[in-house]
Amino acid sequence: MDHSHALEAHAAHPGHLDTSTGLDSRKLAFWGFIGSECLLFGSLIATYMAYKGRSLKPPFPHDRVWNGQHVEGVFNMPLITFTTFILLMSSVMMVLALSATQRGDRTWSRNWLIATAIGGAIFAVGQVYEYSHFIHEGLTISSNLFGSSFYLLTGFHGAHVTAGVIYLLTLAWRVHTGKLGPEKSLLVEIGGLYWHFVDVIWIVIFPLVYLIP
Repeated sequence: MDHSHALEAHAAHPGHLDTSTGLDSRKLAFWGFIGSECLLFGSLIATYMAYKGRSLKPPFPHDRVWNGQHVEGVFNMPLITFTTFILLMSSVMMVLALSATQRGDRTWSRNWLIATAIGGAIFAVGQVYEYSHFIHEGLTISSNLFGSSFYLLTGFHGAHVTAGVIYLLTLAWRVHTGKLGPEKSLLVEIGGLYWHFVDVIWIVIFPLVYLIP
């Protein structure tokens, strides 16, 4: 009897690939990917913290006395605070996009996916603007220890945000063309896992890099 119920469930959800954990194999594989990404960002964050405050010459991230002179930091806190808020709010939009997809609401599924992508794009554009400002102030990846560790850490995160934006726009197009409905909502759920991961990593990076002198 149990075997017949299993066959019926598989027939109702032909795309569902069970594992011994009860999770879809694609979702389980993606959790493995997120685990490896945690190791990557963990090493980058540790490297940044190991060299934090050890730069021997400006530009510096925060205001600092150097050779008896007051040197202003290069961080633009209003800008990065604004883009951080936008990125975090985009996670809420991602939740709404998944909910709309699961209930078969194509219009709002597409709209919320696009809104999430726009939030990520605003963050990425803000980061590019921040980088251009830093370069104008003389901070490059080879300027000092701060520049090297900062660009490496935030650049990797920015690349992940950009990849997420492209994926979200791809999902939105598939929803718009009717190729992604409730039966394939796992694709949106995986996109949501990735997007929430990117946001959580930034929640760690933001205070360590920008708020703690």
